[in-house]
Amino acid sequence: MKSVIKRVVFLTGTRADFGKLKSLIKILQFTEGYDAHVFVTGMHMNSLYGSTIDEIRKGGFDNIYPFINHDSIDNMDRTLAKTIDGFSHFIAEIKPDLIVVHGDRVEAMAGAISGSLNNILVAHIEGGEVSGTIDELIRHAVSKMSHAHLVANEKAKKRLIQLGELSSSIFIIGSPDLDLMDPNKLPKLSDVKIYYDIEFDNFAIAMFHPVTTEFKSIKKDAKEFVNSLIDSDENYIVIYPNND
Repeated sequence: MKSVIKRVVFLTGTRADFGKLKSLIKILQFTEGYDAHVFVTGMHMNSLYGSTIDEIRKGGFDNIYPFINHDSIDNMDRTLAKTIDGFSHFIAEIKPDLIVVHGDRVEAMAGAISGSLNNILVAHIEGGEVSGTIDELIRHAVSKMSHAHLVANEKAKKRLIQLGELSSSIFIIGSPDLDLMDPNKLPKLSDVKIYYDIEFDNFAIAMFHPVTTEFKSIKKDAKEFVNSLIDSDENYIVIYPNND
């Protein structure tokens, strides 16, 4: 008797959410009876942020579908609309049994909207978290449009139950990031410094992540951030925030 193949689509828009999805994709890719696909969009497709779709390809993943959802004007609502349009056409073509999304970005919301409106099961990773601003609104909205919830802890589960989700659809799995934190699987610091051309012996990593709803004060906040780094007279590796 021929076995039934379950087709699962993972939607990723950043390095951050891909880190949460990576171990699950690998498990399904090497498990009989499952057909894993990866819809890659968002920051992965932007050269300003390193075109990190290349890192996904280097990981040996099959069935990668690239989609550019941004333009010269970064409006979150337009990005959401473009992602829904592209992802909707994609799932109409491959007809997945399950869509897996993570977190609180508009790409995840696009996946949940497309899935729920097309009667396709949606699984949401790390719902029920609290972070404030627009991120929290998006995360809770994604949870309400998802059918299965893979949460990090008991508190997150309780929050989803308070939102009206069924306890039977919520599964505590911890943070998938932990799968990537095995010291035996991580590169040595010396190799990382060579790869990124870091000359410092002592340094810290710094990032200014603006508050989305306080955009009027971003220039002032950024100036204070930069001045603080300079005044400390220390060495820093400064990285970009997300593109949203």
